Amino acid sequence: MTPLDPSSYTATQEALARCRRYRKEHGLYGVVDSALGRIMLEIGAVGAVTMPVDLGTRVRDRLRDGTRCGPVIAHPRSGRWTFLTGPTDNSYLDEALFSDLFRDCAAVALPGSQIVLPSPADEHTRYRTWICPPENDFRPELAEVVLATRECRGGFAPAPPG
Repeated sequence: MTPLDPSSYTATQEALARCRRYRKEHGLYGVVDSALGRIMLEIGAVGAVTMPVDLGTRVRDRLRDGTRCGPVIAHPRSGRWTFLTGPTDNSYLDEALFSDLFRDCAAVALPGSQIVLPSPADEHTRYRTWICPPENDFRPELAEVVLATRECRGGFAPAPPG
């Protein structure tokens, strides 16, 4: 597609409108990659934990037992879910955490990395969709999602720092 292609223009306009809504209603301050119509979000003020669907299903159910789950993005083609969390706490990130989650094919996104939020184009193609859409600006704490992940796979779950 060329930049002057009308379908490219429409996809970008739809992505911009969605991005504005994410910012205004949900505190998700992404930016639009106009070449692809993707909505990119930098990790930092918002954290993310990605895992396989089967583990993600158990984690979502565990989080719902206590309160609300928070936003969860599905990546149907890769069979993975991404849980959006509160700010990434660098003091909580260490080698032991990464290797522990790695055993279950789960990972915490590092500050400064980017994730992609569902855009209208993604949803039309089912490339990326919301399992649990954002509710206002609620996101569980990173430690809460990590703890639920560890509990749902039956692994060691130390108390979060602080």
